[in-house]
Amino acid sequence: MAEKAQWHQETVNLDGAELQVIKGGAGRPLLVLHEEMGHPGWLKWHTELAREHSLIIPLHPGFGVSPRIDWIWNVRDLAGFYARFLRQQKLNPIDVIGFSLGGWVAAEMAANNQEQFRRMVLVGAAGVRPPQGEILDIFQLMAPAELAASVLDPENTPEFDQLYGGIGPAAFELWEEARAATARLAWVPYMHNPSLPHLLRVIDSLPTLLVWGREDRVVPLSAGEAYQQAIAGSRLVVLDQCGHRPEIEQNAAFVREVKGFLS
Repeated sequence: MAEKAQWHQETVNLDGAELQVIKGGAGRPLLVLHEEMGHPGWLKWHTELAREHSLIIPLHPGFGVSPRIDWIWNVRDLAGFYARFLRQQKLNPIDVIGFSLGGWVAAEMAANNQEQFRRMVLVGAAGVRPPQGEILDIFQLMAPAELAASVLDPENTPEFDQLYGGIGPAAFELWEEARAATARLAWVPYMHNPSLPHLLRVIDSLPTLLVWGREDRVVPLSAGEAYQQAIAGSRLVVLDQCGHRPEIEQNAAFVREVKGFLS
């Protein structure tokens, strides 16, 4: 994890609920929506993007840090909650980058109101059923095995051992709370919304970058291709020798693509 001076955490109150939000960097605001295992910690890609952007990273309700909100029952509810967060904070239109489950949340937000975003980046996003292959059943695995499956080569992946602060009792408890929250939001149908590809077709003016690892074993590349077909004008970047975490597995290429797109 980077030096804590690079970021700080604060509490935002929204409709009687408390949301923990990590902030860091300077420049144009960038909303970062984390994945189903929770916020992975401040990594090199955060530092790189924070040179030109003010990163705003809400910690999803019920994922171990922000308290659960009773009325949020599915990903679309969570998307609506974040739409209200953006309006309350006077942040829209804002750039957004979403990872896996967080990418699904961003996609639902855009399908509902594309004008709340300036540009959108989806990284290995869940939410659309892959035409070929299946989204990994993460609940068949213990959390460390799920983490290992998320990269192509754990032993040779920079920062892999830094994810989530390491495999200790505290980290393991947060992982399991995040996985339980994911199950509440996305168990049936599993990790996708059958309506989403159709709803996304309303998007006609939102620049969208899709980033996928060619060897993604969590959300297969065919899901990225389906997103590209559904979102008019979107661009799909496929990184070779890369699994579900291009931000650390192919850091230089990932940062270059995202920085170029957001600028």
